Amino acid sequence: MVDNSNSSSVDFMLPLKRGTDGVLVDLRRTITTTSAAEKKLKPAPISDLFISASGGSTDIAMGGGNSVSRVSGNGQNRDNREAGSGGERRIGEIDEDLHSRQLAVYGRETMRRLFASNILVSGMQGLGAEIAKNLVLAGVKSVTLHDVGNVELWDLSSNFVFSEDDIGKNRAVASMEKLQELNNSVIISTLTNELTKEQLSDFQAVVFTDISLENAMEFDDYCHKHQPPIAFIKSEVRGLFGNVFCDFGPEFTVLDVDGEDPHTGIIASISNDNPALVACVDDERLEFQDGDLVLFSEVHGMPELNDGNPKRVKHARPHSFTIEEDTTHYTAHIKGGIVTQVKEPKILNFKPLKEALTDPGDFLLSDFSKFDRSPLLHLAFQALDRFRIHLGRFPVSGSEEDAQKLTSIASDINNSLTDGRLEEIDNGLLRYFAFGARAVLNPMAAMFGGIVGQEVVKACSGKFHPLHQFFYFDSVESLPIESLDPNELKPLNSRYDAQISVFGSRLQKKMEDANIFMVGSGALGCEFLKNIALMGVCCGDGGKLTITDDDVIEKSNLSRQFLFRDWNIGQAKSTVAASASSLINPRLRIEALQNRANPESESVFNDDFWEKLNVVINALDNVNARLYIDQRCLYFQKPLLESGTLGAKCNTQMVIPHLTENYGASRDPPEKQAPMCTVHSFPHNIDHCLTWARSEFEGLLEKTPTEVNAYLINPSEYVSSMTKAGDAQARETLERVLQYLDTDRCETFQDCLTWARLKFEDYFANRVKQLTYTFPEDAVTSSGAPFWSAPKRFPRPLQFSVDDLSYIHYAMAASILRAETFGIPIPDWAKSPKSLAEGVDKVIVPDFQPRKGVKIETDEKATSLSTASMDDDAAINELIRKLEICREKLPPGFKMNPIQFEKDDDTNYHMDLVAGLANMRARNYSIPEVDKLKAKFIAGRIIPAIATSTSMATGLVCLELYKVLNGGHKLEDYRNTFANLALPLFSIAEPVPPKVIKHQDMSWTVWDRWILKDNPTLRELLQWIQNKGLNAYSVSYGSCLLFNTMFPRHKDRMDRKIVDLAREVAKAELPPYRRHLDVVVACEDDEDNDIDIPQISIYFR
Repeated sequence: MVDNSNSSSVDFMLPLKRGTDGVLVDLRRTITTTSAAEKKLKPAPISDLFISASGGSTDIAMGGGNSVSRVSGNGQNRDNREAGSGGERRIGEIDEDLHSRQLAVYGRETMRRLFASNILVSGMQGLGAEIAKNLVLAGVKSVTLHDVGNVELWDLSSNFVFSEDDIGKNRAVASMEKLQELNNSVIISTLTNELTKEQLSDFQAVVFTDISLENAMEFDDYCHKHQPPIAFIKSEVRGLFGNVFCDFGPEFTVLDVDGEDPHTGIIASISNDNPALVACVDDERLEFQDGDLVLFSEVHGMPELNDGNPKRVKHARPHSFTIEEDTTHYTAHIKGGIVTQVKEPKILNFKPLKEALTDPGDFLLSDFSKFDRSPLLHLAFQALDRFRIHLGRFPVSGSEEDAQKLTSIASDINNSLTDGRLEEIDNGLLRYFAFGARAVLNPMAAMFGGIVGQEVVKACSGKFHPLHQFFYFDSVESLPIESLDPNELKPLNSRYDAQISVFGSRLQKKMEDANIFMVGSGALGCEFLKNIALMGVCCGDGGKLTITDDDVIEKSNLSRQFLFRDWNIGQAKSTVAASASSLINPRLRIEALQNRANPESESVFNDDFWEKLNVVINALDNVNARLYIDQRCLYFQKPLLESGTLGAKCNTQMVIPHLTENYGASRDPPEKQAPMCTVHSFPHNIDHCLTWARSEFEGLLEKTPTEVNAYLINPSEYVSSMTKAGDAQARETLERVLQYLDTDRCETFQDCLTWARLKFEDYFANRVKQLTYTFPEDAVTSSGAPFWSAPKRFPRPLQFSVDDLSYIHYAMAASILRAETFGIPIPDWAKSPKSLAEGVDKVIVPDFQPRKGVKIETDEKATSLSTASMDDDAAINELIRKLEICREKLPPGFKMNPIQFEKDDDTNYHMDLVAGLANMRARNYSIPEVDKLKAKFIAGRIIPAIATSTSMATGLVCLELYKVLNGGHKLEDYRNTFANLALPLFSIAEPVPPKVIKHQDMSWTVWDRWILKDNPTLRELLQWIQNKGLNAYSVSYGSCLLFNTMFPRHKDRMDRKIVDLAREVAKAELPPYRRHLDVVVACEDDEDNDIDIPQISIYFR
């Protein structure tokens, strides 16, 4: 029995698996159930091999385990445990090291619901494999794979788990072992016989990727009426067309519609009106919308608003709003207060498939240039279903007769409609649909695998808004621009036959012979490599894929970077990813490098390397690297396929030479940084506290020990540099070094514990006392306004208590890390709260008296807290003298051990200390505290990430890759995408063209680079420019001026080679592989108007 005593009440609002009474039947006679781990196990007794189709028990080998565990019919493991890699996962337990990025998206409650969810995925062609992969990575309790068909050569175009050795095997069975490798904590089993609707009661959600409409309606009707309802999802990928249908039951509760943190505001004033006007401080824009519910707290004056009852927002503005509340007779507002959005659950009513087919409601749109496309595709997929029933097969690619039959069926369905009949049917589009109907293309499977995988998560958790109910998508613009001969679409007995049936053999050959550079092999990189291998890109004799990544594999990568396994931790990402992708397609010609793509690696990625490329794919996670690659692609005029993810959001951008703007043409505004004085003295949210805590961690444990070592390694050089600096910052650095070597030097662990206790007193008592002494609660500014007005919060000092475990845990983390920096052994008692408390009690804490005249920075524009002094030089000299005395007293070979912050190791006490510091500070200022996980997200600057959005982004990019490698497509054929799977929202549009500069009969864009060959002289360059109707008045190389008309002596350089001037004047170092250099020429026209011209490349070899 499962103990639900600690379950959240919302758990019971969600669909749960519920068994019904049933009779045990012989497993061997009714259904085939297999587990990936069974091959490693001894055969189970025949008496154990029974299953109840309606709620009995099944023996399923747990992935990675060494025993068979019995799972009861209600989906709960009877001993409340699940075997996993390296041990067992108890239900409800979350491996935060593994799932940290996913936890940042979903939170603990959603993850716990996922861990208890059992999912059926029926149809294990490419789409089914992608969905199953994403669910296994997400960590659901179990995934059951169903397919009655066998692997064909055709399937190898889209299913990454199949190899040629699997041909002839059942698809579900062939998929299981490789999917199990992705997450040993997930139970994976197979069904290989025809399903009955009663079997669906074993699951919270069922997904069908290859099912007739008749069967789908029967199964959906059963799921819709089941108590509790079973989430039913039907999805298909047919060539360049795809769809999703969701039915989560008559009433489905969405607990969190968007996954965003509740919006908050700091109150400046509240009026006594009806309705009341609430004004907030103007340092941040309010995100409230009309109709939102909000809660008030910490309001001084007007206590009636602190009653805990939500108020409805009206007339929302950037810095104010009104509430449906009459405050006319309330007490007047005095100061402050926090207003917080209340996220309301939403009830959705789903129609069953049979009803929704004839009354689909509003389709979810993605591309507004195809506004009328969804109703036509709604017809097309119904027509394809009838075609398959009537003829027992798919339309043949290139067969005009079959295309006409499908079009005729669609027309008949349309004519039979009373409501929603289309006035016109696009026969050309239906022709494309018919030609590719049998093919499951990998990019489409990847895209829809992400969408459907996310819908399953929504169904099992109530997190995010479900798709309601139909979504249709096509990418016909990915087809070659030239007409395809039907003979080109015929199968070649190749693993790429499905793709050839859509795009033809000519484009397939181009893809196989492509030369591609992929930068990054993390989450995006792994998905791209899988897609590229399945598509056959770089798999021909003339093809090559170069991938580079300087990073190594960490445990947290494994929840979404699916080419990696736990035994790869610590190995180079690019090398492991390359080997894994070669297993997907042994013909892939790939070279893995560990170079960071930046100016320092241009000897590796030189001109010859760039000039041979067909396309560059970015799989990066930082803006600076993206900008660098963008500039290189601009320079060498290479297409760049860009993408990124942030939690459930993803975006793609196509950067195509001469057609689109480049990546760097538009930038997001920089993130707003809190002023330094706010972080150090006037925090008003937990982010400020965590920023301060992370800064203190690095100062105490990394920067100052590093400074100590720098001094000890070379005292004279260190002293000289400090004396030369002679400023307040140098003085403060020397003061800290002296402290570490003198008054604060630790020799025993008790010294470290004493230091930790005194640090607590300094941080959370003495500094607060000094601050409130300098600025009392009734202090006013020079204008007479209260000093402690919003957003400032008046702090209170803390009193250390050994009875408060949070204080003891802080002392434990601080003392252990302090001991590490001094190389002091850590005794066993240091990790015992009771013993540690006894040690803390021994510390004598001196009394503190606030001082007058202490300067506390209040200027929000200040960039340093160091206070300059007239006698800095004298102080520095005295500090140096004292340091020399201390150094002579140190034991031989003394050095410190700087600690670099590492957020992803929960055993190293780093996050314990940062979270402890932040929460103590939050307690000072009455700011809500956070747990260690939330602290890790903020202080560790963790980027939320999930497999579903990554899968979708890479699928969309690879649909664009078809266009790039084929060539000849126009701007309107390309697509940029922004998507948010949480809402869900898909915004697809053509890219923005580059800005055009015109002069006389010439025009150019950022893509143009003027080239002058044959090693010209300065005179030849100036004449070449003059021939274009421009007058050059300045030529520079880098930051060095080679020529300017203002300097008469520069005329002596007219007949010098430009390369010689660069070497002589600019001291340019031009390696042997460099054949050209780039100069910037400033020009004006005959009317003396400045004209921006492209960069000019001077070829000297």
